[in-house]
Amino acid sequence: MDWWRKLRKNPLARAGAIILLIFYLTAIFADFIAPYNPYDFQRDGSLLPPTQIHWQNSEGQFIGPHVYPIAQGPTDIETGDRELFVDRSQPSPVRLFVRGDEYNLFQVKLPLPPRFEDTTIIPGIPLNIHLFGAVGPGKINILGTDEKGRDQFSRLLFGGRISLSIGLVGIAISFPLGMLVGGISGYFGGWWDALLMRFVEVLMTIPTLYLLVALAAILPPGLTSTQRFLLIVTITSFVSWAGLARVIRGQVLSLKEREFIDAARAIGANPFYIIVRHVLPQTATYIVISATLSIPSFIVAESVLSIIGLGIQEPDPSWGNLLSVATNASILVLQPWLILSPSILVILTVLAFNLLGDGLRDALDPRSLR
Repeated sequence: MDWWRKLRKNPLARAGAIILLIFYLTAIFADFIAPYNPYDFQRDGSLLPPTQIHWQNSEGQFIGPHVYPIAQGPTDIETGDRELFVDRSQPSPVRLFVRGDEYNLFQVKLPLPPRFEDTTIIPGIPLNIHLFGAVGPGKINILGTDEKGRDQFSRLLFGGRISLSIGLVGIAISFPLGMLVGGISGYFGGWWDALLMRFVEVLMTIPTLYLLVALAAILPPGLTSTQRFLLIVTITSFVSWAGLARVIRGQVLSLKEREFIDAARAIGANPFYIIVRHVLPQTATYIVISATLSIPSFIVAESVLSIIGLGIQEPDPSWGNLLSVATNASILVLQPWLILSPSILVILTVLAFNLLGDGLRDALDPRSLR
């Protein structure tokens, strides 16, 4: 396939695809990769810095990678500095494939429409093996802990499940709507075109942020944060398809007079079949590229909404609410690792989708100069 060869020769698109593949695989296997349960609190482990891995014991003997138990001392009220006590008498070896908290690999909890108040659970594989961990009283927190003593690395992995899947949910709802409305409007024209495009223009005038604020205020109480945000994404996806519908309409207007469309009409194919089977597939290049470039907007929206309190709420992790600690000035100054890790992941994800989208545009678009 010519487009596949072009895509593989594009180093930026290849880099973006590799980054996304790594991120989605770590989100899928988060239970196995994460050393700890993202909801568990570590006793006396609030706001610990990233764990230092040692190779030699207190006597200078090489014993392999290990960590030590850490206890917190008093905090200086004026400077905010804390004294940490390291118990070097109990080295805890760092190992691969260690036993830890039990989990169900590939378990999925799906909210049930239309109320989203109930869930159905797809059972997973019960396991208790983790990719790495510390054997003993010491804890390995490679990105430190948050203000409640929860492992930041584990919460990042589990938060990626929501932040990375939000974009897929959004385009799965908005793109079929935009394609169908745009195809009908462009193919039939006349009063169908006038009616649908006026409706699209009305939707495009709705300010999304204010709509989200209003939706958050009227949602029923008792919803989990995941159900709450999925409901918001579902509703707003019915608005975001408007721009796609206008573009698809323009492409269909130029396609409906082509010879293969006349041939389909001549053999008696009904208009809906022609739109779905012959017209819309001709817009596949634009749809694939547009979908790839639209996913980052949903991811950024999740981050922004969670930061301002409208998205995923505690204790459930997402990259957005992990970034919300940036509103705490003391954490921003004294524990910057809590801000850097989720912000870097959001930036890399958005960048990777844009690089992949640009690569797909160059590979699929016959009008591309490259």
